[in-house]
Amino acid sequence: MRQFDVFVFDEPGEGFDRWAPPFTDPALGWFHTDRWNGDLEKLEAEWIVFAHPSIKIDRDFLNELAIETDSFPMVDAFAPRVKARDHFFGGLAVDGGRGFSPIGEEEELRYVAAPIPLIGVFSRRIIQRTGLFDLTLPKEFRLMDYSLRMAHAGGKMFSVPYLVAHANENDLGEATGTSNDLFKVIDGEFLKAESSVHPLWNVLYTTLPVSNLMKFTACHPTTVLDFFKTRELKIKRDKATALSKLTEKHLRDISAKRKSK
Repeated sequence: MRQFDVFVFDEPGEGFDRWAPPFTDPALGWFHTDRWNGDLEKLEAEWIVFAHPSIKIDRDFLNELAIETDSFPMVDAFAPRVKARDHFFGGLAVDGGRGFSPIGEEEELRYVAAPIPLIGVFSRRIIQRTGLFDLTLPKEFRLMDYSLRMAHAGGKMFSVPYLVAHANENDLGEATGTSNDLFKVIDGEFLKAESSVHPLWNVLYTTLPVSNLMKFTACHPTTVLDFFKTRELKIKRDKATALSKLTEKHLRDISAKRKSK
C-alpha cells in the first residue's frame, strides 16, 4: 500500500492537460482530475491529500505529514496550515451566527471543524466510512461539508502548526489591498460573502445541531425561506447523522474559542 495519494482537484481549461506532478516516488500516487468523486475508488494509499493546484505539495510537506500521522494515531484527518503572503492560515472552527471562522495564526495544536478549502488530509479508512463529496455544493464548501460528515462517522481533524503547505504566490495575484478570490478562500474572507450565505446554511442544516442553524439563520434572515426547500437536505442530514458519533465535547473542541474577559 502506498503511504500517500495526492488528489489534485483542478478546473478544466487551457493548461489542464499540461499538468505534471512536481516529483514522483514509489510510495506516492498522483491523481489530477476535475472529477471529485469519479476517482475516489482509485485511491489506495493509507493517507489521501486533497489539494488545489495553487498549493505546493513537495517532499518537505509530505515528510512532515508522515511525522504527524505517526505522532497522532488517534487522528483521522489533518488541516494543514497554508503560508501565503507571509501569513499562516489554518483550519475553520464552528462559530455561532457566523457559521464558521478561521482559527488564528497563534493557535497551537487543536481540533478543527474543517480545513481551509484548498487542502485537507484524510485517512483512507475514514474516507471509506464517510463516503462521497456533495457535488451540489460550490467547490469551496465541499471539504467543509465532508469534514463535518466525517465527524459524525467518528473522525477527528487536527491542526498542527508545523504542518505547513505553501501557496503558489503567482496564483494569488498581486497584493493590492483587495484580495483576489483565491486569497479570500485561503484567509477565510469568502465566508463573509453574500454568495456564501446559502451554501453555509445548507452545510449547517445537514451536519450540525439545530441550535447552530438557528444562530446562523437569525444573523442571516434571507435564509428563512430555505426552511421551505429542505426535502433533499433532510435526506442528506438523516444519512450524515444516523448513528452519529459527534459528541457535545467534540463539538466544543471544533468551535471557535472565546477569550475570557
